[in-house]
Amino acid sequence: MPILALIVIGAAAGFLATRLMKLETDIITTVCIGMAGALVGGLVLRALLAVMGLMAGFIGAVLGALALIWLWQRYGRR
Repeated sequence: MPILALIVIGAAAGFLATRLMKLETDIITTVCIGMAGALVGGLVLRALLAVMGLMAGFIGAVLGALALIWLWQRYGRR
């Protein structure tokens, strides 16, 4: 079940992050960005999750995905 939750949250976070960053990607890339962002955000904001509940995990996933998109746009496309 945690893998399925990671995919669902990652897809939602990736979709939101790609739209906020005005990045047009395919579905697989969007989900992968969101899943990686969920991992990064989940690690960084684990303490916040304990304090604020499940919504903090989603916020962390979106922030992590935004950070990865920014890094990809800044350093990856050369």
